[in-house]
Amino acid sequence: MVNIILLGPPGAGKGTQAKRLVDGRGMVQLSTGDMLREAKTSGTEMGNRVAEVMAKGQLVTDEIVIGLIEEKITGHAGGGFIFDGFPRTLPQADALGALLARTGQTLDAVIEMRVDDTALVSRITGRYTCGSCGAVYHDATKPTAKAGVCDVCGSTEMVRRADDNEDALKQRLMEYYKKTSPLIGYYYAKGKLSSVDGLAEMDAVGAAIASVLDKR
Repeated sequence: MVNIILLGPPGAGKGTQAKRLVDGRGMVQLSTGDMLREAKTSGTEMGNRVAEVMAKGQLVTDEIVIGLIEEKITGHAGGGFIFDGFPRTLPQADALGALLARTGQTLDAVIEMRVDDTALVSRITGRYTCGSCGAVYHDATKPTAKAGVCDVCGSTEMVRRADDNEDALKQRLMEYYKKTSPLIGYYYAKGKLSSVDGLAEMDAVGAAIASVLDKR
């Protein structure tokens, strides 16, 4: 069982590669957002805490997120975990390390998906999806064959994320560099860090990640 963290700025492709690992290796993707949404309606003690905090419009504490992760990893004997969206800060990294040690787990690899900011902005701001089937397109690199019509299902409902614009993306990148990029040095010092080209073709990125994991 291999446990990993995927690191990289918004739009680097972490979610795409996590899904490939889930499908190809039977790993479990632990997405902070998904866990919070699931917990809110679970009826468990931890879930009730999450619901109460979110109902007040407050931020969920690191302690609660760690508690949710502990619920997920305790007693699991599958293909390992992919930590997605956590940790984001150095204190969270310390807390995750302590949790893994306490539960007899290890962190086997931290994979940084490196990107060029200018290319990343171009990638994200040109992205749109089919509102019906979810197929993903791009203005420059993967437009629909017929303008405004989905190649897969024929729908004309094309959707762009509200925050997939240059100003919003630059703000998200700033947050990443301020809070999360220090984790790169943190995990390098622990001998856990490997880097791949996050802007390569999807299959090439997947192959690079697989190469890292197969050495563990």
